[in-house]
Amino acid sequence: MDKQNTTIGVLLLVAAIASIYFGQKLAPARPMAPTQTVTAPAQSAPVPGTPVEASPQPALAAAGAANSIFATVAKDAATATVTTLVNEFITVNFSDFGGAIRDVALNKFPAVLGNPAPIVVNDLHADPMLAFVEFPGLDRGTGYTLVAKSATEVVYRTVLNGTLEVTRRYALAAHADKTTDPYQLRHETTFRNLTSLPVPLPRVELSLGTATPVDANDYGLQLTAGYSNGKDQTFIARAKLEGGSGFLGMGASEAKSSVTSPGPVTWSAVTNRFFATIVTPDQPGAGLVTRRVKLHPLLPDTDRNAYGLTGATQFDLKPLPAHGETKLGLSFYIGPKEYHRLANSDVFKVDQDKVMQFGFFKFFSQLLLTLMTWMHGLVFNWGVAIILTTLTLKIVFLPLTLKASKSMKRMAKLQPQMTALREKYKDNPQKQQTALMELYKEHKINPLGGCIPMLLPLPFFFGFFTMLQSAAELRFQPFLWSHDLSATDTVGHLLGLPINIMPLLMGATMLVQMQLTPTPTVDNAQAKMMKFMPIVFTLFCYSFSCALSLYSFVNGLFTIGQQLIINRMKDDDPALAPALVSVGKPVKNVTPKKK
Repeated sequence: MDKQNTTIGVLLLVAAIASIYFGQKLAPARPMAPTQTVTAPAQSAPVPGTPVEASPQPALAAAGAANSIFATVAKDAATATVTTLVNEFITVNFSDFGGAIRDVALNKFPAVLGNPAPIVVNDLHADPMLAFVEFPGLDRGTGYTLVAKSATEVVYRTVLNGTLEVTRRYALAAHADKTTDPYQLRHETTFRNLTSLPVPLPRVELSLGTATPVDANDYGLQLTAGYSNGKDQTFIARAKLEGGSGFLGMGASEAKSSVTSPGPVTWSAVTNRFFATIVTPDQPGAGLVTRRVKLHPLLPDTDRNAYGLTGATQFDLKPLPAHGETKLGLSFYIGPKEYHRLANSDVFKVDQDKVMQFGFFKFFSQLLLTLMTWMHGLVFNWGVAIILTTLTLKIVFLPLTLKASKSMKRMAKLQPQMTALREKYKDNPQKQQTALMELYKEHKINPLGGCIPMLLPLPFFFGFFTMLQSAAELRFQPFLWSHDLSATDTVGHLLGLPINIMPLLMGATMLVQMQLTPTPTVDNAQAKMMKFMPIVFTLFCYSFSCALSLYSFVNGLFTIGQQLIINRMKDDDPALAPALVSVGKPVKNVTPKKK
């Protein structure tokens, strides 16, 4: 019966892991209710520098419409003029339609492995970055006049209905210093009343840009919009707008076109797995609007890669007195999600590194990434840096691990006495537990001590896993046969299934560890189940990144060497010498008396 139950349990566990893995890979997204895509009608281009009538934006007006309507990708006007600012790290392309940032090329990050062409942020977009959203006459359909251009600055100007002059200034540092990050721009929009009467200003929204999956294998799980109110951070994942049927009907929700989050907003961001755009206003914003964006009209609505995410920060502006003016100023970051950059730079606010979304294991994620970045500064190879980071952690915890492993070894030698006690007091669990505790106390053994070596690496494992989801440093970084540490190290396919070497090596080390590590207090069925755990864990980690498997493999190799040394160590307790135990006899007849 034990063998049958063990087999059934293992098969169910393997089936669950396989369903998770292949379900995400092969199954389409949950079908949603029928949706309606609204595309802005074609319209003639307005003349820059002249009053512009309100330009309808039905796709982005979806916030107050039915939930079935979502934003769509906007095409640039055929007559748009592009102006460019460049430094070593980014190439910023501005459009005179909207007087905003059309897109930004990240010069240090290629879009495709093996091709030097840089990845372009906001390439597909609902709005240019920092364009006004739902502000008729000043939005992405409005023509602006380029009034100033230098190597580091661009200035646009337009007049709305002859009453409101709007000047938009952008500045990009040519070189990074202690007060300027090379991925950051300074922006100011000045509103000036041209009349002798007060002019009220509506609540305005500035686009954060559109975040898209980084490649075809990215299912968009890290597509989020978020903000900080100065104390707490809130993040809205794309999945929150997709809706779902819940679990057995519980928690079901409809798909949404937008989610509006109230302020104050000290910074706001839109992110994908590796990159982010972050707005840090001089004065807190009033809220954040998050919208889904249909990126590819030819893809069905059920395809996860068909959608991106866009955000817009809301600002409340005071009415302008006669001939008065007001200024909306902010800093705008467009670049990689690099923790050391966002956490240590004086340019950013204290909590802006929270855009990394490390979650519950953030302490371990931050520690590992900081240590790994420091190691990389010494060896200039991220794979070697991961190995050195792993070995450093193992050495730091070595004294505690040795003590716990020794306790586990001594418990294994006590197995005959413990078996006898369980058999003797099988009808009295309370007395059985008391007798076991006395036995542990007599031999100075901590019954939980053997669990520490297995539990200790888990927070670091999960911290490492969480960190890898957004560490741009590892993207396209090679190591041995792997071309990208942030992806699987697939070397080929067998019967259509990928062959990933590093997870297989990790599983092999787990099997060896299982043979070397004593496993006391485990019945026959549990022991058989434990033998399958390396296989199950390998399947679970098979589609994870090469960096995570490398960490686990090196950790396992060190543990094997450590366990070999522990197994050869002599125990100084003579009471733990091998002895024959008769079932039902008291332990005092089995254990030699102390002199």
